[in-house]
Amino acid sequence: MSNMSKPLAVAGAVAAALSAASVMPAAAGTKEKCYGVSMAGQNDCAAGPGTTCAGTSTVDYQGNAWTLVDAGTCTEMDLPAMADGGKRAGSLEPLERDLPA
Repeated sequence: MSNMSKPLAVAGAVAAALSAASVMPAAAGTKEKCYGVSMAGQNDCAAGPGTTCAGTSTVDYQGNAWTLVDAGTCTEMDLPAMADGGKRAGSLEPLERDLPA
């Protein structure tokens, strides 16, 4: 490599890295945590006390377990009614419903 091409190669690598880094936060912003929408064992992380991370929820639609969903869709998801007939909806905050006994 010539003395002139080395700085250009380094500059190109730096520009590519900065470009990739600037895209990452935008892609991450298209998802949000949605509590109370996952089936047992299918949550993405942290399902309340006694659990650690992904796949540790023990109840369908467990209120303190979250799953990543497309931003803006959490509270609009179509979920089955609760056992008492009440409406069940996702939440951007942990819920006190459908918790393990």
